[in-house]
Amino acid sequence: MTSRRTTLGVLVLALAAAAACGSVSAGSVAVPPPQVDAALAATKGEATAVVAGGCFWGVQAVFQHTRGVLRATFGYAGGAAQTAHYEMVGTGRTGHAESVEIAYDPSQITYGQLLRVFFAVAHDPTQLNRQGPDDGPQYRSAIFASNADQERIARAYVTQLNQSKVFPQPVVTEISTLAGFYTAEAYHQDYATLHPDDPYIRFNDAPKVEALKRVFPELFVARPAR
Repeated sequence: MTSRRTTLGVLVLALAAAAACGSVSAGSVAVPPPQVDAALAATKGEATAVVAGGCFWGVQAVFQHTRGVLRATFGYAGGAAQTAHYEMVGTGRTGHAESVEIAYDPSQITYGQLLRVFFAVAHDPTQLNRQGPDDGPQYRSAIFASNADQERIARAYVTQLNQSKVFPQPVVTEISTLAGFYTAEAYHQDYATLHPDDPYIRFNDAPKVEALKRVFPELFVARPAR
């Protein structure tokens, strides 16, 4: 684990980054529901969504507390299998983004609803290649669509948000076809749940979970899905 994420110095970095970039804080923007979405499934099942929005610790934590999510797993997407390792991804030269694979029940929550949570509280989609104190293309905002319907919904939603000027700056989320998702090292999994007192978690990620509870109380579940 890099010291950058596990020392008190990260608080200073995060404050400086927020001041310099004018980043949107979690839950500070009212994000409307998507105009284009899938219907709720008639029966229980399992589908997956893969998104990236900065350090994967916080993104995982948000979706672990989202109703209808069965599990959320850290990993890497956007690059090749042989470079899907934390130290290599951290160089910013692999094409990978720190990502989260969300397994969800489409009879309880739609793909579009997941994206609404993603845009509203999981990260700031107007930041290019950075989130808070984390800088580089491995921290970019991205949606990796696993089928044509996901890509259609994601692209329509980004267009909707930009046309309605929901955010003070344009949404820069990259949308591409998922070529592969590679599960991250075991020590990353459930990091926010297992290390709630880590300064990085307290400053950067716990507020995102609190924003989910405040902005989407109907979607918040207290016990995290694992």
